[in-house]
Amino acid sequence: MTGVCRKDAVALQEIPLFPLNTVLFPGMPLRLYIFEPRYKLMIGDCIRNKTPFGVVLIRSGQEVGEPASTYTVGTLARITEVRRLPNGEMDIMTRGDQRFMIEQTHTEKPYLSGITHEFPLEDSHGPVIDAAARRLAPLVRSYLNFFAQLGELDQRIDQLPDDPMMLACLTGFTLNVPAKDKQQLLTIPDLLTMLREERQMLLREAAILKHL
Repeated sequence: MTGVCRKDAVALQEIPLFPLNTVLFPGMPLRLYIFEPRYKLMIGDCIRNKTPFGVVLIRSGQEVGEPASTYTVGTLARITEVRRLPNGEMDIMTRGDQRFMIEQTHTEKPYLSGITHEFPLEDSHGPVIDAAARRLAPLVRSYLNFFAQLGELDQRIDQLPDDPMMLACLTGFTLNVPAKDKQQLLTIPDLLTMLREERQMLLREAAILKHL
């Protein structure tokens, strides 16, 4: 099945899926080393056709070997850089695009594919959103600067995104929490709830870091 079809007024699209132990957020970078034959084929197809693939968190199973069970919400990854190695393997850089939700999966090709529809954040603008972002920003800055002081970041963070959605995605990307907690954030349907949940997570993280 290829292309886009219509079902209950929702646009469905088939995309290749890359199950990982990583949660990708829109607008955030992800570097991948491609060595398995099925993923070399998949990435080769994406490069040739200039199409994205979907990054989904593994619910059970492994990144290598038999197909893994995944969560149903993921993020499209667009390839921005490719470094081809002499042995046919690839080092690629990607950037997160829009979120999607999986309707069903299949393995007609050597790699996993999914029938998906877009899953954009609801209510991404407005004064309440802006106020929630302003409350979140100082916590994000302090959190990132703490890790910069430990040498785990290249530099201190003074400038954060003005756009509330990008701030929310950056926060999810940088939080040092288990992948399942990041997946919970990625699954939230509206931006206001995401910003508020991230603020609570950062407050909990700050309380833990005070004891380090």
